[in-house]
Amino acid sequence: MTALASVASRPDISHDEMANAIRFLAVDAVEQAKSGHPGMPMGMADVATVLFTDFLKFDPADPAWPDRDRFVLSAGHGSMLLYALLYLTGYESMTLDQLKAFRQWGSQTPGHPEYGHTPGVETTTGPLGQGIATAVGMALAERLMNARFGDDLVDHYTYVIAGDGCLMEGLSHEAISLAGHLRLNRLIVLFDDNQISIDGATSLSCSDDQTARFAASGWNVRRIDGHDPQAISAAIRQARASDRPSLIACRTVIGFGAPNRQGSEKVHGAPLGADEVVKTRSALRWPYPAFEVPAAVLAEWRELGGRGRDARRAWIERSRCACKAEKRERSPFHDALNRKLPCAYTKAMAALVERFATERPKLATRQASQQVIDVIAEALPNLLGGSADLTHSNLTQAKSQVSVRPETLDGSYIHYGIREHGMAAAMNGIALHGGFIPYGGTFLSFADYSRPAIRMAALMGIRVIHVMTHDSIGLGEDGPTHQPVEHLAALRAIPNVLVFRPADAVETAEAWDCALKAETSPSILCLSRQALPTVREGSRDNQVALGAYVLVEPAFARDVTLIATGSEVAIALEAAKLLAEAGVQAAVVSAPCFDLFRQQPSDYRAKVLGSAPRVGVEAAVEGDWARWLGDNGAFVGMTGFGASAPADVLYREFGITPAAIAAAAKQLMQRAN
Repeated sequence: MTALASVASRPDISHDEMANAIRFLAVDAVEQAKSGHPGMPMGMADVATVLFTDFLKFDPADPAWPDRDRFVLSAGHGSMLLYALLYLTGYESMTLDQLKAFRQWGSQTPGHPEYGHTPGVETTTGPLGQGIATAVGMALAERLMNARFGDDLVDHYTYVIAGDGCLMEGLSHEAISLAGHLRLNRLIVLFDDNQISIDGATSLSCSDDQTARFAASGWNVRRIDGHDPQAISAAIRQARASDRPSLIACRTVIGFGAPNRQGSEKVHGAPLGADEVVKTRSALRWPYPAFEVPAAVLAEWRELGGRGRDARRAWIERSRCACKAEKRERSPFHDALNRKLPCAYTKAMAALVERFATERPKLATRQASQQVIDVIAEALPNLLGGSADLTHSNLTQAKSQVSVRPETLDGSYIHYGIREHGMAAAMNGIALHGGFIPYGGTFLSFADYSRPAIRMAALMGIRVIHVMTHDSIGLGEDGPTHQPVEHLAALRAIPNVLVFRPADAVETAEAWDCALKAETSPSILCLSRQALPTVREGSRDNQVALGAYVLVEPAFARDVTLIATGSEVAIALEAAKLLAEAGVQAAVVSAPCFDLFRQQPSDYRAKVLGSAPRVGVEAAVEGDWARWLGDNGAFVGMTGFGASAPADVLYREFGITPAAIAAAAKQLMQRAN
């Protein structure tokens, strides 16, 4: 285990003074903003002080240092705890002015911590449970990287501060179960056990013994007084030596030090008020004006904040030695951290697309995806796959991928179990940690379980790939519970999410290529259960990257444009043939990704869509199709839930057929005339 160089503490500065600096920066910022959550920072200041001054390995001069410890504030409403720590330990961008601008426009101190917005924030938190589940992914990535590259390059911990709300959320059960199963011993959760929620005492709604719950999932557990620095330090030391993930239940008093508010829900989500602030200053013997930290206390914090500098420099030297040992500018470790795709991948993907275009296979796009994964897994050693217990349905495991097990942490495929929400959040943590490109599979109808974590990935702008198969009524006999009629529309509504629905093997490969190149967006590949014919000829350029493109252009001026996605593209092509027999000139547009099409220049979009009436075709509800169809367009798809029957029967009974599309086109033309 890496140990930080010790820094002699000034004997004249007490622990209470160090912790009170956190408390009052939080109190003052919330008071000035007239908004926020002072209770948790006040209650957990003692725990945070011990963690940051005695254990956490970090260097404010380089917030992204790869071998730093990760600190996740899962209870993100207590954001001022983190902002105060960033200021006190010397993060350059976290100035006193930023603290004074808490929750204000343009500040680096938003109401809840946001990754990419504030240096030192490891993940966006606020929706309860997301932080602890994301931290599981971080801890998993650390162990997987350590198994590949050893202690010299990867040797750090993931610490989490979580509250009652985080542990009440069902997501926490999925997360702690997975972490316990995989024995992620570098994960340490500090539970703010203050027994208060927004409505009042947690006893109003919850009687769980949290330590028993974690112990049942294979965790090392311990209860302590969260205001006793010696007990806090001893518990963290014991947790660091454990062979399992650890929960330290810290009994704290919310709003510690506020005479008339502490221990009450009244201090959870509202400013103390001017009178109570004065009384709290008196009670905690902090006679300083708002936002003032005594020079000696601040100097001690800054000195302790800089103690990771030597550890970082030593790590940099070890990483340079790794390059020299490989006799190359970049070692495999550095290649893993590189977000760009290697030349070997580009060549492999190009060859696969050409093969699909030449062989023109008829297969389900989930099967095409499996062939893609088989190829790219060889070219991308840092590709990390998985599935929520649907590996043989999602077809997400490459032949070369070894399963990750507690005793085999050097694998590249994770069996997440039936934990879609936990899987999605863990993938976020893996992406945030660095070193891997994570993807995971489930059915599209279960996207609702994953949606909160998908939204967080979109908000953070991270590359996470969701493989979601059985994408329509085309899955057949499993019936309406598994037929995702509304899910495409729901996922497309999330900003910064790329939703792909490829029509054939060629588009599937190109969709994977787009997803892998999307470094600042999560992607969702919506893939079919049923076999689909190849509709695309080969192309030097990735057509899916355009979002939509003309697949068939009639010989004469268009009378109508048929726009379809996924499995319905082949149906639209048949409809175009029927229309041609009736003397109607129909263009067919494949639209595998609305999000990318929206990003294209307006003249390109106009060229693809044309000026003729448009018919949209998708075995799902209409959603935002109206944008592409216009006021005079028609939509052929679903208006309700599906049914249990063979796929061909469902398409016929729900009217998603070449004849129905042709009829809709003719009606539009009649109306236009």
